[in-house]
Amino acid sequence: MQKSILITGCASGIGYDAAHGLAKHGWRVFATCRQEADCERLRAEGLESFRLDYDDEDSVREALAECLSRTGGTLDALYNNGAYAIPGAVEDLPTDALRAIFNTNLFGYHDLIRRVIPVMRAQGHGRIINCSSVLGLVAARYRGAYNATKFAMEGLTDTLRIEMKGTGIEVILLEPGPITSRIRQNAAPQFERWIDWENSPRAEQYRHGLRKRLYEDKGKDTFELPAAAVTKKLLHALESPKPKPRYYVTTATYIMGTLKRLLSTRLLDRILIKS
Repeated sequence: MQKSILITGCASGIGYDAAHGLAKHGWRVFATCRQEADCERLRAEGLESFRLDYDDEDSVREALAECLSRTGGTLDALYNNGAYAIPGAVEDLPTDALRAIFNTNLFGYHDLIRRVIPVMRAQGHGRIINCSSVLGLVAARYRGAYNATKFAMEGLTDTLRIEMKGTGIEVILLEPGPITSRIRQNAAPQFERWIDWENSPRAEQYRHGLRKRLYEDKGKDTFELPAAAVTKKLLHALESPKPKPRYYVTTATYIMGTLKRLLSTRLLDRILIKS
């Protein structure tokens, strides 16, 4: 029988490539997006697509119900992918901004996972895959909000993996480094909404550093790979008889993962400050 997967954040980037890539490999893909206009575009491209917004509990419930109605009550896999960033120094980050990003990048994942687990328990198998980041392994300046959600996700996912042992449900992390996507473009409005940078003691750093990075296209980042690199690891996580607990994607993640194991915190900080 054709296996089914629910994927979030499919409007562009990693989720978009995953949806099309898995469909080509024979999966029945339910490709969800926050905006109905993006769902319409994906349907025109031949995908089954409907709305799911982590910030809207009704849409989460309705999206899963739609999946189950189309499959007869089963779902083989969930790929939690949708997320966004709020650039800015931690001292300039309003607590409400942190609440907002956690609601999407972590609490929404948790909500959907809790709804999916009973389905997978009943059928005796399933795979839950969460898209983390190299920034779930190490910190980076001006990415405190995103770092915090990914560090939290790593802990939540590791715990869930241990707890699900013996249920037939595999819990897996993907940890991409720089991937071609729209995350930077999507982060710019969040920066303008939340960060009062002109009144910050870091105003000059923002003016000559972070804002230029957000608004000036300087080409690919070091070690940047296309989204297909993530889809390749996702396929292994879904189809391997014994999937790995976590999958690194891009050279940057391998380097940082190794340095975190080998170096003291002080030495690693010196490297991260320069990055």
